[in-house]
Amino acid sequence: MNNRFPDEFSQKGCIVGHHNCNSSDWKGKCSMGDNSRIKVGVIGVGALGRHHARLYNLSENADVVGIYDLSPETANRVGEEFGLKVFADPLELAKECEALSVAVPATKHNESTIPLLEMGKHVLVEKPLAASVEEAAAMVRKAREHQVVFAVGHVERFNPAMDFLEKYAANTRFIEAHRLACYPPPRPGSYRRGTEVSVVLDLMIHDIDLVLRMVDSEVERFDAVGIPVLSKTEDIVSVRIKFKNGSCANMTASRVSQEPQRRFRVFQENCYISMDYGKHFGMVLKRNRVGLARKDINLDEKNALAAELEDFIDAIKRTRTTGVVQQPKVPGEQGLEALTLAVAIQSEIRRYNDFYGFKFASPGVSEIDG
Repeated sequence: MNNRFPDEFSQKGCIVGHHNCNSSDWKGKCSMGDNSRIKVGVIGVGALGRHHARLYNLSENADVVGIYDLSPETANRVGEEFGLKVFADPLELAKECEALSVAVPATKHNESTIPLLEMGKHVLVEKPLAASVEEAAAMVRKAREHQVVFAVGHVERFNPAMDFLEKYAANTRFIEAHRLACYPPPRPGSYRRGTEVSVVLDLMIHDIDLVLRMVDSEVERFDAVGIPVLSKTEDIVSVRIKFKNGSCANMTASRVSQEPQRRFRVFQENCYISMDYGKHFGMVLKRNRVGLARKDINLDEKNALAAELEDFIDAIKRTRTTGVVQQPKVPGEQGLEALTLAVAIQSEIRRYNDFYGFKFASPGVSEIDG
C-alpha cells in the first residue's frame, strides 16, 4: 500500500521503555516463546464488549483482570455470566492490567482511550477509531508517544474471506460492496447501538477499510449520497470511489434494511471473487485455457473476533520479546486512514444535501430510548 499518512504516523517500530509481548492462532502457542498470559481488562461490556470479555476469558494467552461498564447493571450481569470481577472505575481496572479493550460508543472512544495510553497500557479500541479525525490522530500520536501497541477493531480483516482476498489483491479493478442491517433495537437510557454516528462510520467503514487494503492506490475522487431515515444521522449511504490507478469501488451501507446482507465482490483482470458473509460462502471464477474454473470457499473456518483479540495479544508478546513495538494486523494508523476517508464521505453527503436544499423530517424513532 502507498503510505497515506504524514511521516509522524508512519508504521515504524518504536523502542519500548517498559512493556514487553504473541499468538496468532486464537488457541495457539505463542510464536516468540513467551508463554506468559497477558493481564487484560474490558471497558464497555455491552453488545460487543461482552464478547471481548467472553473470548478473552476463553483464551489460553490472557488473564481477565476484570470489566467496567458505565451501567452497573450491565457490568454486574456480564461479570456474573463469566465469573469476572467488576470494577467501579475504569482507571482502577487499568492499573491492574497490561492491556485493555475499549468497546464504548464511538463518541466516547477518545476520552476513554487517551488516559489508558498515558498510563502506558496497550489498547484495542473498537471501530471507528474515534468520532472525528482530530480525535483519532491525537490517539495515534499518544500511542506512539508512550510506545504501546494500539489496535483498532476492524474485525472484518480477520474474516476468512479477507484472508483469501488479501492473497488475490493484485490487479483489482472494480469492487462492489453491500452491507445492509436492520435498525438496531432500543437500549434504555442510551443511543441505539451505532446510531450516535452516521452509518458511514458505523457500518460502511468496514468496507472502506477493506477496499483500502485491496487497492494499491490513492483516492482520486468520490461521489456520495445518503439520508437519515430513523436516526438523526445518515442511515443509508451509497458511494463511488475512483482511485488514481483507475480502479473503482461502489459501496452501499444501510441500517434500515428489512433483510441483512453482507456481500463483497472483486473484479480483476482475469478473475471474479464473490464473498457472501451472511451465507458464509465464497466463490472464485478464474479464466484459464479452456474457459472458466470455479472454486467454492467455506467462510466458517474461524471466529473473526477471537482471531482479532489473539492478534492483539500476539503483538503485545512480540513487543515484550523484541523490546520494540510490534504492529497488530490493524494498527491505529490504518484505523485513522479508514476514518479519514469515511469522514470525508460523510462531509460530502451533507454538502450535497445542503447544496440541493434537501431537508429531512425529524426521526420518528427516539435517538435515545428510555
